[in-house]
Amino acid sequence: MQLSLLKTKIHRATVTHSELNYEGSIAIDGLLLEASGIREFEQVHVWDVTNGSRFTTYALRADEGSGVISLNGGAARHVQVGDLVIIAAFAGMSEQEAEVFKPNLIYVDAHNRITHTNHSIPKQAA
Repeated sequence: MQLSLLKTKIHRATVTHSELNYEGSIAIDGLLLEASGIREFEQVHVWDVTNGSRFTTYALRADEGSGVISLNGGAARHVQVGDLVIIAAFAGMSEQEAEVFKPNLIYVDAHNRITHTNHSIPKQAA
């Protein structure tokens, strides 16, 4: 059986650009792509924490260290500059692979600079 598990996420990044007339995608600071393991042209899910919008697109590389998170094309209609988003990618793996797999979790500040990383999410308390 193949399982689909969270491979990586960039948590609560700030949208810096919304470009309706640019070729569709999400441009992500190259340092964040490298830290997260998201590849250019890889499918990603974008969850807007600010307005609840959820959609799927693909990643493009923005300049390293630029802090850019730019939603382009049709995706631009789902966000506003300043919105907080979670960018996630998933990977298919066997049950055996899933037993030892740990996701790559990237946390950023208001300028989309990495504050810390982790490989697990704390259990949610009741």
